Amino acid sequence: MPLDADTLIARRKMRSRISFWRALALVLGAIALIAITWAGGSAGGFDLGKQSDHVARIRVEGMITGDTKTLKMLKEIEEAKHVKALMVHIDSPGGTTAGSEAIYERLRAIGKDRPVVAVMDTVAASGGYITAIGADHIVARGNTITGSIGVIFQWAQVKELLNTLGIKFQERKSGELKAEPNMFDEPSEKAIAVTDAMIRDSFNWFTGLVKVRRGLNPQQMALISDGRVFTGRQALDVKLVDALGGEEQAREWLEKEHKIPAGMKAVDWKPEAESATGSLGIFGLRTVANWLGFPGLVDTISRESVRLDGLLALWHPDLR
Repeated sequence: MPLDADTLIARRKMRSRISFWRALALVLGAIALIAITWAGGSAGGFDLGKQSDHVARIRVEGMITGDTKTLKMLKEIEEAKHVKALMVHIDSPGGTTAGSEAIYERLRAIGKDRPVVAVMDTVAASGGYITAIGADHIVARGNTITGSIGVIFQWAQVKELLNTLGIKFQERKSGELKAEPNMFDEPSEKAIAVTDAMIRDSFNWFTGLVKVRRGLNPQQMALISDGRVFTGRQALDVKLVDALGGEEQAREWLEKEHKIPAGMKAVDWKPEAESATGSLGIFGLRTVANWLGFPGLVDTISRESVRLDGLLALWHPDLR
């Protein structure tokens, strides 16, 4: 049956609305796709800013473990022809000795054919300082905490607690020094001696790096090798750093010593994300946690998942 005028007008309006929402859905989908692509690119993939000469800027923060993604990023910087210098911002109390060693080696590989400058922020101690001496020039704030040159190996001792609870720990092992020292029994003198030798070897490696990279004499080495921490001002006095300031002073050094123009853009390089989907998943979890009244919960859980096994080059008054 023929439709009346009002029905035709209503249908036309409905079609217009459907077309509008379809178009809006396409636009939002395109925006989401661009955002995902941009997130992946800025994390380590294609980035237009990296396709011209620039100063690469990275951040070494929190516990240093020498994770695969960070090392991969540093390798990409080493191979990037448009990176004319590297600026490393450090805000870390350290981490594993092996992880700090891996970061140091990557920085020195980059430093073979271009300048590397470190900028210390709040803390750059222990493994954070190992990272810093991978640079050719170190800038610190006056109140930066740095130093803590040394190695630590810790274990809990719960034998007395177990005895109080009436619990006896049993074990069988292939050799007397296997899994020694451990928390369930007092370590033997031999176990302590072997552990001390391991710590001493790592400590000698650490102090050897400092001596060579900073050009310190025996008297200066004796002062800085007892594990103490320094403010940036104190560190300048004992030659652990080269200047006080921040990124501006780092750029001044690059311009003066290596002819890197102050106007050359600095581009942030970041370790590659797990995946675009993974990044969005974390974003979603963080949003839900914030909505439920638990801000920072997802980030806290992520940090707690970091394991610090092995020898540690670490300073922190309150690790929680």
